[in-house]
Amino acid sequence: MPSSKKSFNQLVKAKSASLSEKCSLQVRVFDGTRNLFPADRNVLYRVIDANQKQIVEVERKGPTLNCEFDFHDNFMDSYTVILFSDDCKQAGFTPVTLSPVAQTVLDLMLIPKDGHPNFAEATWAWVKANLPFLTQDTTDSDGKERYANLIESRPLSLAALLNITTAMKEIHLPEGNPLDYLRELKWDDSLAQDRFFAHCDPKLMEQVRTAAAQKLFVPETGSNFFHPGATASWKQVQFGEANVQLTFHENDKKVINGLSCILVEPDIDYYKDLAAHSLLEVIPNSLTSGLTNPEVVYVLRWIAGRHAGVAEFKPPYIVVS
Repeated sequence: MPSSKKSFNQLVKAKSASLSEKCSLQVRVFDGTRNLFPADRNVLYRVIDANQKQIVEVERKGPTLNCEFDFHDNFMDSYTVILFSDDCKQAGFTPVTLSPVAQTVLDLMLIPKDGHPNFAEATWAWVKANLPFLTQDTTDSDGKERYANLIESRPLSLAALLNITTAMKEIHLPEGNPLDYLRELKWDDSLAQDRFFAHCDPKLMEQVRTAAAQKLFVPETGSNFFHPGATASWKQVQFGEANVQLTFHENDKKVINGLSCILVEPDIDYYKDLAAHSLLEVIPNSLTSGLTNPEVVYVLRWIAGRHAGVAEFKPPYIVVS
């Protein structure tokens, strides 16, 4: 009996000690070039606790804010962080869960309200080396001209394509990545600012089905309703934001270099669970403007990758004024 009492007292004492501990949070701000935000620019930092009470509101110059909070050892250790800066689109993240064991570092990105993609890195030579399925159906000179026209006339469609293909390359299937299986892009109106269509090796569908069994993807029921003509669809579940969805149209076939290929429709949605992010209008009005904005996807996927501790999301373009 005495030993039990002593054990109980020790637990109470340990619990009290843990409640007196502190948690630290460092917020770092980056710009659309994936570099730290300029040190001479003001940033408004807001932190909201689990009771939806704003506990930090500070405007200061520089791309870093350090905060310290009491450790509660319960749901109250989760926070929402939102950033503002003049002439930039709002950004934020939730939930940010803190611990006394180590400092939590949250990286966020602010892009200009009047920003646009800069494709200086995405040259035709880069495309030929990294996205050969864009060059399959044309000569080098015609392909180069067609690509130049895409940059000039449909920059958001190109930004979307580069977002999606960069994200696809980061997905580890049992054999290779989804980009390895693409054979030819459909160069028509199906190249949009929120998705593209390409013919692929049918093995891609088998690989995604296997990856789904390993909990890397989940099937989308009723895919034909959202994607007319679709026969199957799976969505990546690695991140809270900006996951890749692969939708297959098995009845749309084309023989390419002797291989009977099927059509795949890759896209990226903003959120895995929109309700979980109701506090964050990450880019004001972006969710009600119709088609997915690739610049929003660029920001969300970059933030999600930094939060998950994976390789930095680096499509071959940046967002600048």
